[in-house]
Amino acid sequence: QLQLVESGGGLVQAGGSLRLSCAASGRTFSSYAMGWFRQAPGKDREFVAAIRWSGGNTYYGDSVKGRFTISRDNAKNTVYLQMNSLKPEDTAIYYCAASQDYRGTFYYEFAYDYWGQGTQVTVSS
Repeated sequence: QLQLVESGGGLVQAGGSLRLSCAASGRTFSSYAMGWFRQAPGKDREFVAAIRWSGGNTYYGDSVKGRFTISRDNAKNTVYLQMNSLKPEDTAIYYCAASQDYRGTFYYEFAYDYWGQGTQVTVSS
């Protein structure tokens, strides 16, 4: 089992920035690809970003490209999501996820084996 704990959420004004962290424990973190998803009230869970185990390849949802950056520190067993130029439509619960085996994509929930509990991000206008 891999345990994931998100932190760093909060309330921020539009145009501001936040950095989310996801700390992993329980298994070898560096062997997992990691992703971030988000879910706004009344909406489906949406892919935000993903990063391969080595950190060499990153992937982003269209709505966050150019504003969000995913990174990881395998020595700290942590993945980050730097969010800049935040908009009210970025308001959601943000979830960290880990993928043990590559399933051809990082863009869908089925590609991931472990999930965190989520952290709330609220962007005011």
